[in-house]
Amino acid sequence: MAIEKITMPQLGESVTEGTIEKWLVQPGDHVNKYDPLAEVNTDKVTAEVPSSFTGTIKELIAAEGETLEVGEVVCTIETEGGGSAEVEEAKPAAGEKANEMPAAGAAPTKKLEGEKGSTKPAKPQVGKARYSPAVLRLSQEHDIDLNQVEGSGNEGRITRKDLMQLIDSGNIPQAGDQQAQAPQSAEPAQEAAPQVPKEPAAKQAPIESAPGDIEIPVSGVRKAIAANMLKSKHEAPHAWMMIEVDVTDLAQFRDSIKGDFKKKEGFNITYFAFFVKAISQALKEFPMMNSMWAGDKIIQKKDINISIAVASDNALFVPVIKNADEKSVKGIGREVNELAQKARTGKLKSADMQGGTFTVNNTGSFGSVQSMGIINHPQAAILQVESIIKRPVIMQGGMIAARDMVNLCLSLDHRVLDGLVCGQFLARVKEILEKMNKENTSVY
Repeated sequence: MAIEKITMPQLGESVTEGTIEKWLVQPGDHVNKYDPLAEVNTDKVTAEVPSSFTGTIKELIAAEGETLEVGEVVCTIETEGGGSAEVEEAKPAAGEKANEMPAAGAAPTKKLEGEKGSTKPAKPQVGKARYSPAVLRLSQEHDIDLNQVEGSGNEGRITRKDLMQLIDSGNIPQAGDQQAQAPQSAEPAQEAAPQVPKEPAAKQAPIESAPGDIEIPVSGVRKAIAANMLKSKHEAPHAWMMIEVDVTDLAQFRDSIKGDFKKKEGFNITYFAFFVKAISQALKEFPMMNSMWAGDKIIQKKDINISIAVASDNALFVPVIKNADEKSVKGIGREVNELAQKARTGKLKSADMQGGTFTVNNTGSFGSVQSMGIINHPQAAILQVESIIKRPVIMQGGMIAARDMVNLCLSLDHRVLDGLVCGQFLARVKEILEKMNKENTSVY
């Protein structure tokens, strides 16, 4: 018999971690290859972790509700063949790059005297540990002194969950505070230089529940959404623009065909499909809008893949319409309908969520007339399509008429985009939409 490890898979583009929402197996259960082992939530998708082997579940390493980085071991499975040695802690194989980063000044290894090529760790020093990228990022964002944090992971390793508990409690150890677990040195201590007392950082008071309040546990999906929104808002300097569009002709055209279309195609033709079509066409003419910030460069994407925001009862998903500029209004409408149904029934796959280059959000379906969306990281912009409202408008010649008007609200990453190109893009979307009518537009 041999012991194999099942690791956290990468369930989407730019996904670096996942949360075990529910285990579907227990130790001792027999599973076949590809059988689902656990339900996992990320900021992009809810999916199942399949078994890579046929065998018997030996140990569940991760607990329900625990967040692990991609590549970390979630459970072990006993298979036929090989030796029966106990599983060691998850470590990278020889020559394989570790899925973690050393802290600054990490202790090096040194050769034993008289032994060729053999190494042993140098004398351990305070704070000389190895931290994952997620732990390092959180510690930098919240000014956490990792030397003072007690880890709950394997061999005392500090996990992302440890830091999140500290952040939630408000009891954040910072440089200069007394170290709770500093080991005693065998060497005489040197006299410390006098230090100016550091004013303690203000800590947020915990929010207490009053009688009658309802406490709702935060699900893994909601935590992932919160983390992604926070990252986008902190990293991308958001700017905002809005344009008003007269879609009276489009509304009349759509109303004239919706009955026959439903009978013929089996689904409703919505305004949203026309908006996605117009936006895709404008993105082709203004490719800079279809770009992403990549640190030392801006990547202008060739394919126009439209992310659409779809809400279920307790989560927000962003599936993708691939190559939207090559699809007809009917094709876009069918795909929007199918993706929305998948999201609401929990059948979205990771492939449905990947590759988005620009997001269009149908906020008008909730009656909104003006909103400021948070950009879907790492994209450069998100366009909110608001409610179509009949309003009095002054026409050419000074006549007043009731017209169907809609606001298009654009949030943009100012590192990538400037007002000029965004203004030109919105003006082009407006022009396309205002020319959509029975004579000029085909849904097929």
